[in-house]
This record gives sequence, structure tokens and C-alpha cells, in this order.
Amino acid sequence: AAPAAAAPAATAAGSAVKSSPYARSMAAKHGIDVGAVSGSGPHGRVVAGDVLDAVDDPSLLRTTAAAAQPVAAEQATMPAAALGAGDGDGDYTDVPHSNVRRVTAQRLAMSKQTIPHYYLTVETSMDEVMTLRARLNAEARGKYKLSVNDFIVKATALACREVPTVNATWRDDAVRMHHNIDVNVAVNTERGLFTPYVASADQRGLVAINAAVRDAAERAAAGKLTPAELSGGTVTVSNLGMYGISHFSAVINPPQAAILAVGGIERRPVVRDDDDGNAILVPGHVMSVTLSCDHRVIDGAVGAQWLQAYRRLIEQPINMLL
Repeated sequence: AAPAAAAPAATAAGSAVKSSPYARSMAAKHGIDVGAVSGSGPHGRVVAGDVLDAVDDPSLLRTTAAAAQPVAAEQATMPAAALGAGDGDGDYTDVPHSNVRRVTAQRLAMSKQTIPHYYLTVETSMDEVMTLRARLNAEARGKYKLSVNDFIVKATALACREVPTVNATWRDDAVRMHHNIDVNVAVNTERGLFTPYVASADQRGLVAINAAVRDAAERAAAGKLTPAELSGGTVTVSNLGMYGISHFSAVINPPQAAILAVGGIERRPVVRDDDDGNAILVPGHVMSVTLSCDHRVIDGAVGAQWLQAYRRLIEQPINMLL
């Protein structure tokens, strides 16, 4: 059989140049032909950062023809699988994006592409939390059942009160310091990921936080959260400890400046001082948490100070009840 004829070179930049959806959206917003942007991604793919660089420095723009030719030539020599044509020989099912999935993807992509993340991790003793939680739940006689996450949300809010720079938002002309401390809690449902918030969490008791989070989680699963409940918040907590995850780094929830990623509680040997001041090895409950910070807003030392305040609060939870 005769070899297939080579496809003619595309003249439209959008059909010849590989680019991310967000990059195309940014290019359209700024009136830039995406085909004139030099791509820094895999196989010359144009990403949003390339478009922003071109906005700042128009000299980086190429003519559309010059931009299309090398990419088209490279695509001609690439295997179909690399170009995403057919996605291999196996069977597959395309699951259409829900509105929630699409919005979440756009926001997280924007976060990683535009926010300079850095990460700080500490391990905290959870012995006192476990003891206090068990005692309070026993005394509740079924009226409520506090979770470890309720203590984490409360400690997060009080740490923001002590180190308010973490409870802030980057803006083009200023850093906005929020006076209210509204803690978003990541909730995973079959409908997608939601982050409703507990308003004024620093001023609420553990029982009130528990009720607010439970109510939001139930309505998120039923798709009954209002847009206002999803668009607010000043800092976020994402807890994967119930899935057996030891530690992880979370993507900042824009436009916020920080998110706390919470791992599971592990029983392990820890060093304690006995009554005579001698170091001894005893069993303990340990949890790892990682604070993702926007470096434009939160300097490294400030992020460390926040984690110090959080650790003191979570390791001495009785102080959160005062």
C-alpha cells in the first residue's frame, strides 16, 4: 500500500501549536496569538507561564509562521500515542467533566502556575488530643461526637489569630489582612471536591465547629451548598489522615495564602522525660502536618512561627477551651 500522504502544515496557530487550555485562555485574554509564543512545556507545549512571559516582554513573541513550523515538524515525527491520538490501542471510556471538576481543575492549575509555593512540615504529638477527645465524647452521652479534625480546625484558626499574616491574601496593590478567620475544610464527594468554610472558627467552640463541618459535608454530598458557601474562606485545611496517608503537600486554594495538609495519626515510640528528668522511650500518637505557603505573602520565618503556634495549641488542646 502506498504510504499515507503527509498532512499539510496548519496555518492556524491554535491547530499547529500544542498549548494548554489555560494558556489559550490567557492568550485570548491578552490578545496574543498563542502560536507566536515559545513553549517551555513537553514537546514545545505552550503553558500559561509562557504566555505571561510574553505579556511582560513582547520581544519573546515569534511570527505565527515561524512558531508553527518547528512544532508541526516535530509532531510529524512523533508517534500517535505521544500526540494523544487514540490514547493507545486499549479500550477506554471518556468521562465528561462535571462543572465542579472543571472549576476545580482551573483553580488548581492557576494556583500552581501563578502562586510561588513552598512547604513546611512538622510532627506533632496527639496524645493530649486523643485523651481529651475521648473524655469529652464520653461526657456528651451521645449529644455529639467530636473528631480529631475539629481540634485541627480550631488550632488552625487560633494559630492564624497569633500569626495573622497567614490569614491574608495577595493582591496586585497590597497584601489584604483579613480580620475574620474563616477556615475552609476540604470535603471529597462523588460530585467532586468542595471546600466549604467554617465562619469565625477562632470564636467557635469545638462542638459548634463539629456541627458546622458535618452539616457542610452532608450538603456537599447532596449538592446543596450555595455559591456563597464555596467562595469564601481565608485559610484551608485538607485532611487525608483517614485514608492512611502519612503526609502530603496540598495545593493552595486561591486566592488564599496557605493550606494545611494533615496526615494520619501514627502510633510510634517517642522520647519523653520521666519524673527524674531521664529520657525514656514510650508509645505515643504522632501526626505530620505540612503548611503550603504563598511566598509573596508569607516569608519562611513567618510560616515557621505559625507552625510553632499550631503545634503548641494542638499539643496542649485544653488551652483551646479557655
